[in-house]
Amino acid sequence: MRDGARGIRRFSLENTCTEGQIDGSGLGADDDAMNEVISATPRRSARAFHKMRVEAQGRTHDRKKFKETCETVVVSAHGGLLLLKHEVDSGEMLVLTNPLTQEEQECRIVYLGEPLEKGQRVGVEFLTPAPRFWGVEFQEPNSSSNVN
Repeated sequence: MRDGARGIRRFSLENTCTEGQIDGSGLGADDDAMNEVISATPRRSARAFHKMRVEAQGRTHDRKKFKETCETVVVSAHGGLLLLKHEVDSGEMLVLTNPLTQEEQECRIVYLGEPLEKGQRVGVEFLTPAPRFWGVEFQEPNSSSNVN
């Protein structure tokens, strides 16, 4: 669902991705790009499959500066999973820019997937939560319906 006034996509938890969808257990055997577990720890916020272009800038593993336009795979209020062409190291910092809003977010690389032909899957964590950075609003389920 889209909020027309702000162009923000709204996702309820029913529309977000589950651990099985991310780690590959919910995918067919043909999808090699998503066969690794990202994390088995509880999530601070819901994640959603959301493909969009963002600009990433940082340093490669050999310390050279880079700037590239990349694509998201999965997003959350606390970070996301990107597909980067440049080789980077875990723990390094990136600055992401949303091209629609020109908003910038500093983030830390917290996950590196295997390099693929399309690039490397890179998990990033925002230094401060930014739930609206992706243009997505993550809605929690109605907690009043869960009262015992």
